[in-house]
Amino acid sequence: QVQLVESGGGLVQPGGSLRLSCAASGSIFRTYNMGWYRQAPGQQRELVAIITNEGITNYADSVKGRFAISGDDAKNTVYLQMNTLKPEDTAAYYCQGTIVATVSSPVRAYWGQGTQVTVSS
Repeated sequence: QVQLVESGGGLVQPGGSLRLSCAASGSIFRTYNMGWYRQAPGQQRELVAIITNEGITNYADSVKGRFAISGDDAKNTVYLQMNTLKPEDTAAYYCQGTIVATVSSPVRAYWGQGTQVTVSS
């Protein structure tokens, strides 16, 4: 019922910037929060940033001050602006939404397919 599609990943030099987008489509009654996670090869998936339906944001310490999460409720889209990128930011980035699909649906987490971000010279 709900699909999340990420875009905006790619190759960037250290110190550069990228903006990731995640568009949600399908049946969406209410979104409680949207977040970005990342996972490097051989590593556990970690939370990068999250934004609630009230606009409250939280960030991993490793990206605080460099990344910014924002959302557009009308477009059902969440963004991740990534600045001052470092090689250690290299990972597959996944969009996650905590969403109620219909008025009678339970809340659940939906995941996008991921988009690769590579920070390298």
